[in-house]
Amino acid sequence: MGFLDALLGGRKNLKAPAPDRLFAMSTAYVTIEAQLGLKRRPVAGIVFQPLATADFRQILADTEELLRGAASDTDTKVESADDEFGYRWIILRDEEFEDLVVSVNVVSTQLEGGGYGDRILCAVFAFEDEGRPVYFIYNYKRGAWYPFVPAPGDKQRNNEREFQIKAAIGGELPFEQQFERWFPLWEIPL
Repeated sequence: MGFLDALLGGRKNLKAPAPDRLFAMSTAYVTIEAQLGLKRRPVAGIVFQPLATADFRQILADTEELLRGAASDTDTKVESADDEFGYRWIILRDEEFEDLVVSVNVVSTQLEGGGYGDRILCAVFAFEDEGRPVYFIYNYKRGAWYPFVPAPGDKQRNNEREFQIKAAIGGELPFEQQFERWFPLWEIPL
């Protein structure tokens, strides 16, 4: 144990997630559609815990303005919504899947650049399986993906289908290896 380890009580510093892990989805969606038969929905979102500071509000306003300004080239539609837990969603709609990935990255980059990267919870990309939603969730703090498949019923999930998805496309996305970290997100507004 080194001097800094002793000073920090033996805690190890965690590495920040590699930024290119989000962009893995820009090619993985082709495999998701071809191998799993899932159909992508033209919507994605990024969710974070907002702050009531002027600086944070300005960063959000600038980010939304940047996205809306780029919309003339990309046709991306931008919305925001607050959920019942106090988190803010930036919801992006676009027929071009790559534009969704880039737009989600714009939001996260702006928040991280302003010093608020720790407020980001995750990014969510929506697919469907025979009309039922299937979500791919990117956990920013872990730098990893996992599927979330809600099942019929109140707050039920289809773990079997989630494992099938991971087995089928595990090489395409950097998946979260610890299943207990595959947190469900209920009431996703996508």
